[in-house]
Amino acid sequence: MKTETTEKRLFQYALTFKKGILIGIICLMIATGMELAGPLIAKKIIDDHIVGIEGVWHQIAEKKDEKTIYYQDKYYKRSDRESANDHIIGKATLIQIDKNYYFVNREVPLTGKRSVNGDQVTIQTPEGPIKASGQKLSLTDLAQFIKPEKRPIMLLLVLYVLLLVVAGLFQFFQTYMLQKSSNQIVKKMRNDVFSHIQRLPIQYFVKRPAGTIVARVTNDTEAIRDLYERVLSIVITSFIYMFGVYIAMFFLDAKLAALCLLAIPLIYIWMRLYKIYGSKFNQVIRSTNSKINGNINESIQGMPIIQAFSREKQTKKEFEILNTRHFTYQRKLLKLNALTSHNLVTFFRNMTFVVFIWHFGSFSLEPGSVVSIGLLYAFVDYLTRLFGPINNIVNQLPLLEQARVAGGRVFQLMDEEIEDVNHIRIPRYQGNISFENVSFAYDDEYVLHDISFNIKSGETAAFVGHTGSGKSSLMNLLFRFYDPQKGKIFIDHHNIKEWSRQQVRSHMGIVLQDPFLFSGTVLSNVTMNDERISREQAIAALKAVGADRFIEKLPKGYDAEVTEGGTTFSLGERQLISFARALAFDPAILVLDEATANIDTESETLIQEALKVLKKGRTTLVIAHRLSTIRDADTIFVLEHGKIKESGNHHELLEQKGIYSEMYRMQQQGARMSLT
Repeated sequence: MKTETTEKRLFQYALTFKKGILIGIICLMIATGMELAGPLIAKKIIDDHIVGIEGVWHQIAEKKDEKTIYYQDKYYKRSDRESANDHIIGKATLIQIDKNYYFVNREVPLTGKRSVNGDQVTIQTPEGPIKASGQKLSLTDLAQFIKPEKRPIMLLLVLYVLLLVVAGLFQFFQTYMLQKSSNQIVKKMRNDVFSHIQRLPIQYFVKRPAGTIVARVTNDTEAIRDLYERVLSIVITSFIYMFGVYIAMFFLDAKLAALCLLAIPLIYIWMRLYKIYGSKFNQVIRSTNSKINGNINESIQGMPIIQAFSREKQTKKEFEILNTRHFTYQRKLLKLNALTSHNLVTFFRNMTFVVFIWHFGSFSLEPGSVVSIGLLYAFVDYLTRLFGPINNIVNQLPLLEQARVAGGRVFQLMDEEIEDVNHIRIPRYQGNISFENVSFAYDDEYVLHDISFNIKSGETAAFVGHTGSGKSSLMNLLFRFYDPQKGKIFIDHHNIKEWSRQQVRSHMGIVLQDPFLFSGTVLSNVTMNDERISREQAIAALKAVGADRFIEKLPKGYDAEVTEGGTTFSLGERQLISFARALAFDPAILVLDEATANIDTESETLIQEALKVLKKGRTTLVIAHRLSTIRDADTIFVLEHGKIKESGNHHELLEQKGIYSEMYRMQQQGARMSLT
C-alpha cells in the first residue's frame, strides 16, 4: 500500500499536465495584473485630474502649451505642471469649500478646516486662522481649469479599456488551458483506474458488488474532475487575485494592508476545521452512494426474480434504508456548509470595513493630515475585490472536500494489489494437461483435495459431479483465475505459473452455461475487436457452427446490432454465437462450462452438431450436467467433495456401478417420466 497522502497524489496527477496548467497560471497572473490596474488608474484620474485642480496655480507671462489656462485676462498653470521655461509672475490658490470652488489670488494652505462668508475664505491651521478674499467660480470658469485635464483623462480611460480587453483575452486562455488540463488529468485517471481494474485478481470482483466498483470509476472520478476543472481554477485564480490585491493595497497603505493579512490565517483555520467535519460526512455519503449504486444494479438485474417472488416491498425497504442514511449525512453536510459560507464571509468583510473606517477616520483627525478621495476610492475598491476571491474559496470548500474523499476512494482501489501483465506471444501449445496433487481453497476451507489427472492433446475430458463438488474450481485453476495452494498444473509439461496469466489464456477458449454477449454487432462479438481475426474468418466460424441459419435472416445480417447481454437473441442463438467466438480464436484448449445445461431439446441437436465442429482438433474439457451429452468423451472424471472418485469412459463407468452409474440411471428415469 502506498503511503502518500491523497492531496499529494492528486497533485502528482496535476503535474502530469503541468505545462498547460503553468501556461494557464501565467495567463491568469497577467490578466489579474491588468484588471487590478483599474483602481490605480481611477485613483490617478480622481486625484491628479479631477480633484487635482484644487491647489496652487502659478501666474505666467504667456501661454506656451495646452496645460495653460486663461482666466480673468491672465494665464495660469498648475504648480505641478510648470516647466523651466515658464516665467512665474504670481501665485494663486484654487480651493474647494463644500460643493463650490473659490479662486484666491494668493497662496494659502490646503490643509485644515475651511469656511466661507461672502467672499471671505477662512482656513483653520495649527498656527491660527488664515483669512483671504476668494472669488466663487461659475461652472464656465471652472470648466477652464478642468479643460487641460480632459485629454489625460481620456488617455487614461482608453488605457483602462485596453487593459480590460487584453485582460479578457488572457482570462479566456487561462480558463481554457486550466479546464483543458483538468479534463486531461481526469481522462488519464479514469484510464488508469479502468486499466487497473482489468489487472485485479478475480477474487476482488467476487467479494464486491459491481455497482460499488462502477461508482469508483464514474461518480468518484467525476467529483475529482470538479476539483481540477472548477475548484483548481477558481482557487488558483482567487489566491493569485488576492496576492495582486495585497500588493496594490500595500502600495496604497501598508498599515491597513497588514491588518487585512489577518484574512489569510482565518481562511487556513476555516479550511482545517471544515476538513475535519466535512471529511467525516463525505466519507459516509460517498460510501453510501456506492452501496446505493450496488443495490440498484442488483435490483435491476434481478427484477424478474423480485417480481416473481413479490419482493418489491422488501427491496424498496432496503433501498430506503440506504437512501435515508445518504439523506441524513447530506443534511449534516448542508448545515456545515451553511455555517461556513457566504454569511461568514460577509461578516468578516463588514468587520474589515469597520477597521477601515476607524483607521482613515482617526487618521483624518490628525493635524496636517490629508487623505485623498482617490486613495479612499481605490482602497474601498480593493477591499471589495479582496473578499470576492475569499468568498470563491469558501464556496469551493464542499467540492474540495468531496474531491479529496473521492480521491481517497479511487486511490484505495488503485492501491489494490494487481497481477503482472505480460502479453508477449508464446507458441500455440499442443494442449496436454496435467494436474499433480493439486489442492485449493478460496478462503480457509479447501474445495479441492489432492487432485491428479492427465489429459492428452486432442482428447475430450468431462467432469461431472453434484453441485459444490469442485468442477468449476478446476477450470478456474486451469485459466489461472486462481492459483492452487498446493500442487502443480502443467500444459505440455510446462508449469503454468512460469507463464503470465495472459500467456496461459492466450490459447484457451471458454463457452459458459449462460453465454454473455457485449453491446455491438454480431461480428464484433465473434472477433472481440481483435485485429488478428478478419471479417471473413468470423463469418466462416459462424457458418461452421450453424449460426448463419438465423443471422442471415436478420435485417443487417452479420452486422446486426447486439444489445448488452444479447437479450434480443434466444439462449440457443447466443450459445451458437459464443461457439463461433471460441472457434474464431482457434484455441488449443477449449472449456465448455455446462454449455448445454439450459438448452431446450429442440435446440440441443443443433448445439451438439456445433460442438462437434468446435471440439475438432483441440483438447476439450467439458463440465457437464446432462450426462447424455458426454457419452463420447475419452475420459470422464467423477468428483465428490473436491476429490476424484471415479474415472474412465462412459461404458467403463457404467460397468463400475458407482456414483456415475447411479447419476446416469436417475437422469434416464427422469427423462422417461418427462416424456410420459
